[in-house]
Amino acid sequence: MKKERIGFAFCGSFCTHKKVLEQYLLLTQEYETVIPIVSESAASTDTRFGSAADFLKTVETAAGRSAIRCIRDAEPIGPKKLLDALVIAPCTGNTLAKLSGGVTDSTVTLAAKAHLRNGRPVLLAIASNDALAGNAENIGRLLARKHYYFVPFGQDDPEGKPCSLVADMNQLRPALEAALQGRQLQPLLLHT
Repeated sequence: MKKERIGFAFCGSFCTHKKVLEQYLLLTQEYETVIPIVSESAASTDTRFGSAADFLKTVETAAGRSAIRCIRDAEPIGPKKLLDALVIAPCTGNTLAKLSGGVTDSTVTLAAKAHLRNGRPVLLAIASNDALAGNAENIGRLLARKHYYFVPFGQDDPEGKPCSLVADMNQLRPALEAALQGRQLQPLLLHT
């Protein structure tokens, strides 16, 4: 098993949770330490895609530990140097905007801030309906920042949702390996 300590932060793009969970479960089998981090929304919202309780049970059972679910518990990530890399998947437009603007008012954004103080990689797996609209600027800012990496992404429905971008979750694991080596997995932009 791989020794790097991976933080895995889930945000509330509920329609992508199934694909993200598939990759998360694989990571828990590859790495000795995977620390689940769950946004307030993902931890408490029942949706047509499933209940919050079932989601949390799956996440915590796979990692063999409780998920970080509040700002207070996310803060020690930095001072204690708990992680070698942090994955944020799915990374919603709301989280993209907060990361870009330096806003740390949620469990996931504080986990990122705390982790970044150690100069270690944050891997973003975008899932946003406004990525090519209101969030395009935020993606550009994060692409230019040190220690941010992206899972390759593309338009998931160019005709029906022309501003939407979604990461290819099947590339999450190779993108993580690249980020741990300090490089962006290429190609970044995928053709639909």
